[in-house]
Amino acid sequence: MKIRTFGVEQWMDEFENSCELNLAETCVESLTIQELLRLSGGDGSLLEDLLPLKLDYGPIPGSDRLRQNICELYSDQQTDNIVVTHGTIGANSLVHQALVSRGDHVISVLPTYQQHYSIPESLGAEVTILPLREENRFLPDLEELQSILRPTTKLIAINNPNNPTGSLMDQGFLQELSAIASRNGAYLLSDEVYRGIDQEGDGYTASVADLYENGISTAGMSKTFSLAGLRLGWIAAPTDVIEMVSIHRDYNTISVSKVDDYFACIALESRDKILARSRRIVRTNLAILDAWISGEHSITYVKPQSATVALLRYDIDMPSRDFCVRLLSETGVMLTPGSALDMEGYLRIGYAQPQDVLTEGLRRLSKFLADIC
Repeated sequence: MKIRTFGVEQWMDEFENSCELNLAETCVESLTIQELLRLSGGDGSLLEDLLPLKLDYGPIPGSDRLRQNICELYSDQQTDNIVVTHGTIGANSLVHQALVSRGDHVISVLPTYQQHYSIPESLGAEVTILPLREENRFLPDLEELQSILRPTTKLIAINNPNNPTGSLMDQGFLQELSAIASRNGAYLLSDEVYRGIDQEGDGYTASVADLYENGISTAGMSKTFSLAGLRLGWIAAPTDVIEMVSIHRDYNTISVSKVDDYFACIALESRDKILARSRRIVRTNLAILDAWISGEHSITYVKPQSATVALLRYDIDMPSRDFCVRLLSETGVMLTPGSALDMEGYLRIGYAQPQDVLTEGLRRLSKFLADIC
C-alpha cells in the first residue's frame, strides 16, 4: 500500500522540538498529571488505585467504566456503540480501513486532517474533494455536495469543528448534511476531536453519531481535554460499524493501555472542570488573536467559531513553507505552512497555548511581517 507523506505531521516532527515559541500547537495547553488530579480531587488515591493495577491487556474494547464515561458525551449512545482506540488518529484510520475498499467513492472536505482523503486514496478508492471556501466561512456548500454525490458514494468525511479553519457546523447544518448522505445510505464520518470548546454557549455542538443512523463520530483526549500524552481516542458508531472496525482493530491494537484507560476515566469524570478550563483558554486567547489580526494589514482570516486553530491568509509573495522556515529561523516562532495542509497561500496558527507564549509569539510575528513587507 502506497500512501502520501503526511504533510502536517512531517512538518511538526521536523521543527516542533527545536522552536522557541510553538504557535503550531493544536492542543489546548496540556495538563500535567498533578493538574489532572487536582481538577479531579483525586490526589490522595492515585497510588492506591495504580499500585495494584495488573498490567495485562485489559478489556479489549476499553473498560466498561471508560466506555460509559464516553457515552455521556453523547445523547444517544450505549457502550455497545463505543470502541476505544489509540488516539483519534487511530480511530479515523480504523474507520477508513474497515469501510473503504478499492473502487469505492469517497467524498472528503478540504482543508481537513489529511487522513480523511489520503487513506481512502491509498486503499484504491476514488476520492472527490469538497472544497471549503472563505466566502462560505469554510463551511461545506451543500448544493455542491449534492452535485458530487453518487449512487456509489460509500463515505463522506467531515471534520467538525474543523481543523485548520475553526469553522463549525451547527445541529441544523449537520441534519441537512445527514439528509443528503441518507439518500444513498452513505456513511458520514465526523472527526470531532475538537468538540466541546465552541466559542459560544456550553461549547458542545451536536454529534453526527446522535443525528444519523449511519453517522460515525471519532474523538479523543488530546485536543479538548488537554491530554494528548494518553494517546487515547474512540469511535462512536452503529453496532454493525463497531463490529467491522473491531475486526481490523484486532490486527493492530488488541487493547489500549490500562494506565491510559484509568487516567481517561479520571478526566472524563471531571470533564466539567477540564472543559471549563479549556473554554476559558480558547475564548480568552482567540480574543487576543482577533485583536492582533485587526492591526495587521497583511493578514486576514475567517474568525473561528470553535477548535484551537485558525487559518490565516497572508498577502505576501512567498511560498508558505519558505515563510514559516524563515520565520522560525529569524524569530523562533513556529507556525504551520498551508502547503502542509494542501492550502497554499495560508498559514495555520494554534492559539490555545499559554497566554504569554501566544502574545510574545504574535509580537515577534508582527516584527517579522514589518521587516519583510
